[in-house]
Amino acid sequence: MNTVNLEKTSEPDLHFQTPEGRARFRTATISTWLGTTMEYVDFALYGLAAGLIFGNVFFPGSDPVIGLLSGFATYAVGFLARPLGAIYFGRLGDKRGRKFVLVTTIALMGLSTTLIGFIPGYAQIGVAAPALLVLFRLAQGFGAGAELSGGAVMLAEYAPAKRRGLVASIVALGSNSGTLLASAIWLVIIQLPQADLMSWGWRIPFIGSFIITAAALLIRRSMAESPVFVKQQENLLKASQPETTVKPTGSFLSRHKAFFIMIGLRIGENGPSYLAQSFVIGYVAKVLLVDKSVPTSAVLIASILGFGVIPLAGFLSDRFGRRISYRVFCLLLVLYAVPAFALLDTREPAIVMGVIIVGMCLASLGIFGVQAAYGVELFGANHRYSQMALAKELGSIVSGGTAPLVAAALLAGFGHWWPIAAYFILMAGIGLVTTFYAPETKGRDLNEFEDAI
Repeated sequence: MNTVNLEKTSEPDLHFQTPEGRARFRTATISTWLGTTMEYVDFALYGLAAGLIFGNVFFPGSDPVIGLLSGFATYAVGFLARPLGAIYFGRLGDKRGRKFVLVTTIALMGLSTTLIGFIPGYAQIGVAAPALLVLFRLAQGFGAGAELSGGAVMLAEYAPAKRRGLVASIVALGSNSGTLLASAIWLVIIQLPQADLMSWGWRIPFIGSFIITAAALLIRRSMAESPVFVKQQENLLKASQPETTVKPTGSFLSRHKAFFIMIGLRIGENGPSYLAQSFVIGYVAKVLLVDKSVPTSAVLIASILGFGVIPLAGFLSDRFGRRISYRVFCLLLVLYAVPAFALLDTREPAIVMGVIIVGMCLASLGIFGVQAAYGVELFGANHRYSQMALAKELGSIVSGGTAPLVAAALLAGFGHWWPIAAYFILMAGIGLVTTFYAPETKGRDLNEFEDAI
């Protein structure tokens, strides 16, 4: 089994030894948290709207299951643009710096989300309505393709080696903040009369997201570049080819093993995550016909719990290691699937809420808290941003981005939840198996140019 030489850990964290360095760390932390909050406000708003609203506004007159399928089809479109954004912005992040990309992506995502709130419905402009929805969704995805990875890279490259898992998990806290904010807003909005909700009420959270965008953009413009990137640039100035660079040898698979490991880890997290927090919402509300406030309240409660679950997961990965922590979460997700869907069939509000809360704590919160530092440590400094971003987004396409759509199609085709549970187990199982091929990376020196494998 491949391992990393843990004796060679990061050099002393010199940027923490001065007040100026600590201030830069705080600014980077706050700006990263706000940026990932914005990303997940975007995607949580869209995911909730796809399950509860968009079928009626943009695809009216269709069967409830078909409407759900259409709504999640536009949801999946955003994930198709994310690898393109990861390639484009990831390379810029490795060449021009983490800060430059993080400022650009937050502006693009925020503008796209705001404009979604101004799209007329199908009744007003016909097929142009879903076409505009797809266009803005593509722009959202293009920016988001490098946002989450960039935030994780920035935090991990600032963090002390011994607390890297905990500090990097702030990225996941940002995503949780976005989910919490989106679900809290939706919990209020869905109390509106049905006619008001469908005509103008659903637009409020999309337009209001501009406030978070403006705040994040303002702070990000003032943050300093990551110390690892600064050191890398200094090394490149001293020599055209740094002595620390290791030319890859062997087969294509062996030379890119870290990349494929990241894809496998991402599938095990992202697929179950988007089933737990997106598909199940629409399934419970539109198919099981449970009151819409039940799944929305469950998402809200899980998001509150996430402020404890996420840092705990990051701390555990610092204490026991990234690999074993990730493996435990994947195993729990495999065991969760069948009982979860069986319990949802009871339609009992308390049971339904409990199932959603547990699923999100495992799939959307805990495992995500471990993944932030793990993904960053897998890659070398010279291509960390681009490789991590692309691997995560490719993993998202075959898991999270398409999971609600595939689940809705399985439901329409089989009329039962068994195939969906099997699909859930398959994705979590891929993550579980991947951990047996992945190295342990805790304490790795992020200034190294070669990958952890």
